[in-house]
Amino acid sequence: MDWLHSIFHKSPEMALFLSLAAGYFIGQINFGKFQLGGVGGSLLAAVVISQAGVTIDNGVKSVMFAVFIYAVGYDSGPGFFNSLNRKTLREIAMAVFLAVSALITVVVCAKLFHLNKGLAAGLAGGALTQSAIIGTAGDAIARLGLPADEVKSLQSDVAIAYAVTYVFGSLGAIIVCVNILPKFMGQGLREASIEAERELSSGAPTRGPGQLAALPELVGRAYRIDFSAGKSVQAVESLHGEGLTIERIKRGGQQLDPKPDFVLQPDDVVLVVGRRDAVVAFGAKGNEVGDAEDIGVVMQTREGVFTRKGMNHTTIAAARQMIDRDMRHGVYIQSIARAGQPLPVLPETELQHGDVITFYGSPKDTKRAVETAGYELPYSNKTDFIYMGVGLVVGLLIGLVVVNVGGVPLTLGSGGGCLLSGLVFGWMRGKHPMYGVMPSAASQLLKDFGLAAFVAVVGLNSGLQAVVTVKQSGMTIFLLGVFVTLFPLLLTMLFGRYVLRYNNAAILAGALSGSRSANPAFGGVLDKAESAVPTVPFAITYAIANVALTLLGPLVVGLV
Repeated sequence: MDWLHSIFHKSPEMALFLSLAAGYFIGQINFGKFQLGGVGGSLLAAVVISQAGVTIDNGVKSVMFAVFIYAVGYDSGPGFFNSLNRKTLREIAMAVFLAVSALITVVVCAKLFHLNKGLAAGLAGGALTQSAIIGTAGDAIARLGLPADEVKSLQSDVAIAYAVTYVFGSLGAIIVCVNILPKFMGQGLREASIEAERELSSGAPTRGPGQLAALPELVGRAYRIDFSAGKSVQAVESLHGEGLTIERIKRGGQQLDPKPDFVLQPDDVVLVVGRRDAVVAFGAKGNEVGDAEDIGVVMQTREGVFTRKGMNHTTIAAARQMIDRDMRHGVYIQSIARAGQPLPVLPETELQHGDVITFYGSPKDTKRAVETAGYELPYSNKTDFIYMGVGLVVGLLIGLVVVNVGGVPLTLGSGGGCLLSGLVFGWMRGKHPMYGVMPSAASQLLKDFGLAAFVAVVGLNSGLQAVVTVKQSGMTIFLLGVFVTLFPLLLTMLFGRYVLRYNNAAILAGALSGSRSANPAFGGVLDKAESAVPTVPFAITYAIANVALTLLGPLVVGLV
C-alpha cells in the first residue's frame, strides 16, 4: 500500500484517471437490465482507490463541475424554455410535483432519522439518481461558513450516501416505469404506443435513434419516356404540382439540359427527383430504368436559417405562393427545426424567423434556396469556445451574488449560476444558430467527463471516511433510499393518472421517467414500447427535471 501511496503522491492525476477507467468498467457490467453506470462506478472506484491515500486539488473539482452543469443547461435550454407554454402544462405539473414530493420526502426522512445535511443531500442525489445534486449540495455546504474539517466531513457524507442509494435509485425507477405502471394502467407499453401513433398519425412521424423510413419521402428514379413524349419539361412537371423535378435527360447517349421548354421524345431517359407519391404517380405508366448511373446526379442537403423579411409567421403553403416558381424549382423541404426541436413539414406549418430549414436538391438549387430563405448555416464540428467561455464566466458571476432575505443569505452558487447561464445561452443558440456552436459529441464529452471526474475527485478526497460512515448508518441509508426512490415515483404516477388525466400508458411512462430524469428507466420504456412515442413527453419533463432536481441539493442543505 505504501508504494501505491508513493506513486499517487507523485502523480495524483493518475489516481483520477484510474478511477475513471475502473469506474466505467464496473459501470458497464449488466445485472439483468440494470447497469450501475459510469458515474456511479467512478465514485465507487474512487472510494476504493482513496484508501491508498491520495488527495486531488479542489480546483479540479470546481472546474469539472462548472463545465458539466453548464453543458447540461446548454443542451436543456431550448427544450426548457420551449416547454413553458399552455400545451405542456401537464408535463410541467408532473415534473414539478415529483420534485416537490421528493424534496418533502427527503426532508421528512432526514428529520425522523436525524440525518445531517450531507447524508440527507446524498440520499436525495442517489435515490433520485440526480448526480448533479452532489455538486450543488457540496457547493452549498461549502458556503455555510463551517470549519474546514466539518465541511469536508459533510461533503464526504454526501458522496457516501449517494453511493449507498444510487443502485436502487436506478433500479427502482425501472421497476416502476416499466413493470408497475403498465399493470396499474391495464395497458401494455407496446399496445399503448400503437394507439398513440394512430392518434398522432396526422403529424410528423417520430422515430427512435438509428431508425429510418423504409419508404423515404424524397426519392429519385430513372424512366424511359413513352407516355409523355411531345410534352415540355415544364408541362410534365406541372402535371404533378410541385412534387417532382426532371433533373437529367439522356437522348441517344448524350445528356441534355432539362430546360422548361425542352420537349421530350420517345425513348428519352429522364432522371426524376421529388416526393415519393409524385414520383410513383409519374412512373405508373412508364418503364423504370435500373441501370442509369451515367445520368446520376449528386443531391445535397443544405441548412438555411429562415430570416426573409415580410414572411415571419407565414405558413409553408403561403410561402410557396409568395416566392416565384423559378426560385422554388428543384428544391424540397426535408425538415424544419425550431430551437433544436423538429417541426412537421405540412402546408399549415407556420415558419418563424430563426427556424432552421433543411433543403434537399442539387447543389445549385439548394444554394439558391438558402439565399432566398435567409442565410446558410455552415456545418461545423468545432466548439465555439468564445461563446462557451463567456457563458461560464456569466454563470460563475451569477453564483457570486448573495441576496439576504430575512437575514438569511441566499445564493445560487457556482452550480446554480452555471446551470442558469447554460439554459439561457443554450436557448439563445437555438434562436440564433450562427453563434455558439457546440456539437452534440462535444457537449456529451463535457457532461460525461465533467461529472465523472468531479465525482471521482469527491470520492478520492473523502473515501477514507467511507468505511466508518457505512458501518454506522449504511443499512439505514440504504432502506431510506429505497423509500425515497419509490414513494415520490408512485405518488407522481397516481397524480398523473387521476389528476392530470393521462390515459395512455406509454405517454405516462415517458413523462414519469423524464420527471425523475431517469435515463435507464426511459431506455427500458423505449425497449418495451418499441416506439418513439414516449420520447415526446419525456423530452419536456426531462428538461424541467434537470433543473428542478438539481436545485434540490441546496434546498435540502438549507432545510435539514
